[in-house]
Amino acid sequence: MFSLPPTAQRVARNTSQTTNRHLAAKTAKRLMKLSLEDTQAMKNRIRQLDQEWDTERILETEAAGLILLGLGLGATIHKRWYLLSGITAGFLMQHALQGWCPTLPFLRSMGVRTAQEIEAERANIQAMMAQRIGDEWN
Repeated sequence: MFSLPPTAQRVARNTSQTTNRHLAAKTAKRLMKLSLEDTQAMKNRIRQLDQEWDTERILETEAAGLILLGLGLGATIHKRWYLLSGITAGFLMQHALQGWCPTLPFLRSMGVRTAQEIEAERANIQAMMAQRIGDEWN
């Protein structure tokens, strides 16, 4: 029986273990460095995380752009360009269901993280800040 992967695990399951380990190691290294900084540096990092684009946002933007490009070129140059829109929509559907699309390996190798990976870093930073506040009260 065919089953779809859980939403939170789709991208990680379709990313090489080497890349997943590399992304996790980079995050751990950032957290280690940040643990030596003051709470203002931690707040600044949280602000940076608020601005970070995750895999979904990048892939959705990329797909929308390619679909619009295909529609525009199909309407003005040649109908064959409509294939670009159709193929892109197909890959977007595949990504939505399975968590894979042709550009995903490239994005992941460039360091683009999932929303869950970004949120995990944020939670770790918030825990470090809470620990600092607790230590100051003791």
